[in-house]
Amino acid sequence: MPTRRILLISQEKAVQEITQICLETVANCEVLTADSGNEGIAKAETQQVNAILLDLDEMTVDPDWYAIVQTLQNNPATRHIPVILLTTTEHSKDLPRFNQTGVRAAIAKSFDLLALASQVAAALEWN
Repeated sequence: MPTRRILLISQEKAVQEITQICLETVANCEVLTADSGNEGIAKAETQQVNAILLDLDEMTVDPDWYAIVQTLQNNPATRHIPVILLTTTEHSKDLPRFNQTGVRAAIAKSFDLLALASQVAAALEWN
């Protein structure tokens, strides 16, 4: 039975499916998904999740990732939830901005599926 719940916000169904399978089978996490920033924010407010994975791609604009993170951090119901970004090389220029937002970590989206669970656990300091 999963003891940790992760919310994955991604517009890409393939990323949702692959990430969900990996984290559920390797890390024994329950993974909730959201197709947009607004849906993700709503789920974060109503579901008890231990972490949020926010998938960035060139289409993340409604609202953009920074607005999503700021909304989560400004909300008393969600500010305690750590956020990890799944990034593409397109977003590598934003790395200094990531560090200034309070985002816990950024994981390159060309991640090794077998290593993803350990990267998430390390970023969240899960034993």
